[in-house]
Amino acid sequence: MNQFLIADDHPLFRAALKGALQNQFDTLSVFEADTFEATLATLAKQDELDLLLLDLHMPGSGDLYGLIRIREDFPSLPVVVVSGSEDLTVISKVMGYGAMGFIPKSSSPQDITMAIDTVLAGDNWLPDNIKDKVANIEHEDKALAQQVASLTPQQFKVLQYLHEGLLNKQIAFELHISEATVKAHITAIFRKLGVYNRTQAVLIASKLQLEPIDTQA
Repeated sequence: MNQFLIADDHPLFRAALKGALQNQFDTLSVFEADTFEATLATLAKQDELDLLLLDLHMPGSGDLYGLIRIREDFPSLPVVVVSGSEDLTVISKVMGYGAMGFIPKSSSPQDITMAIDTVLAGDNWLPDNIKDKVANIEHEDKALAQQVASLTPQQFKVLQYLHEGLLNKQIAFELHISEATVKAHITAIFRKLGVYNRTQAVLIASKLQLEPIDTQA
């Protein structure tokens, strides 16, 4: 029996994708998660999953951080990104950061099945109309991914708040922790990212952001 995890914060889309998959695969068990934290918890608990179908913009995922974190923690699990975006830059980064496939949400059930069968067989999959247009990411981006993978989810939350311009006391309020803990996180973030101040850290955080495509991304 195949075991898939659908990680997406839109319940209607999860239901539609689950139904499409169950119609295409005879023996299938589907798990669901609607946040990044719930995704990590399910991945940790269900150690026999065959595939993760991942939304880029789930709450807590921080766009590309979610993919990077999952690839670091669960390197043997095939990950396919399912998104409303068909932006080539986004797709290039997604594939460069370790996804084995990219399925636009506009794909037909037949294309989704083909994509999953291809990935389960150990090959990468992209739609025919874009597979020859996706670029390899630069060495700098690969190095960035390795640095970001060293951040814990809590440290990445602090980095996101730094990117939003929040002060230490505001971050402490948002995360329900002390200012001393925030400072400790910031020190760790600077060390892991190889930077020396907030401005440099914010520039790195900016590189992980994806432009909002639409409400279905």
